[in-house]
Amino acid sequence: MSILVNKDSKIIVQGITGSEGSFHAAQCLEYGGNVVGGVTPGKGGQTALEGAVPVFNSCQEARKKVGANVSLIFVPPPFAADAIMEAAAAGIELIVCITEGIPVAQMVEVKAFVETTGSRFIGPNCPGILTPDEAKVGIMPGFIAKKGTVGLISKSGTLTYEAAHQLGEEGLGQSTCIGIGGDPIIGTTMLDLLKMFEADPETEAIVMIGEIGGSMEIEAAQYAKDNVSKPVIGFIAGQTAPPGRRMGHAGAIVSGADESAAAKKKLMAACGIIVVESPADIGRTVKEALNK
Repeated sequence: MSILVNKDSKIIVQGITGSEGSFHAAQCLEYGGNVVGGVTPGKGGQTALEGAVPVFNSCQEARKKVGANVSLIFVPPPFAADAIMEAAAAGIELIVCITEGIPVAQMVEVKAFVETTGSRFIGPNCPGILTPDEAKVGIMPGFIAKKGTVGLISKSGTLTYEAAHQLGEEGLGQSTCIGIGGDPIIGTTMLDLLKMFEADPETEAIVMIGEIGGSMEIEAAQYAKDNVSKPVIGFIAGQTAPPGRRMGHAGAIVSGADESAAAKKKLMAACGIIVVESPADIGRTVKEALNK
């Protein structure tokens, strides 16, 4: 089984006529995802991907005509916030925004609006979602993943790929891989996904890759202590970052002692999460946890 996306998901790509949108839409289609259309205002009636999919003027039109329930967004930063809200207003159930550089003030507005619609939002500035052998909604390289029973949640795109590769080397696959993004304001959190993977009967273990800054990992760990029955393997990136220094993601800023790598790892371990010191140990540690 999987969470969020599967072979039946009906995917549209907002910004499909742009270079990034067309390239990655083609990759998603080639992987086997059910890409049913694209959205570019003013270009409705045209086709994209060498005639493979229709282009619509709006998400509302795409939802009405092809039953779209997932939107993948490759819209430039000045217009991305409006694109997210358009998809939510149209009733698209799942919205995945790859775009980076969206102003934080706009994301505050977006998050508040999306929460009133019932849509689920992943991102922004994320690699998206991959359910092996079923659907790719984003920019993850499909060949690194294989079908299995390990749920993967990560703030870091690169470490998502690394963890998936390591699991494969250990003979393990993934139920679904999700990169949530590392911006200060994002949609779906680690806690949200932890609950979903716990409820998924075919996910047997969960990998949670976080980083310094923010309290998301802390909240997820505290929930896991009494509510998650499956082994959770955790890693925190940024262990050598100087206090107060911005490292990589905009959200990776340590503003208090409880947001440091050391503090997060200590609390996670106290909550029963198996914490690895190096990303190189993720695959081996998951295999050991499952063998127990």
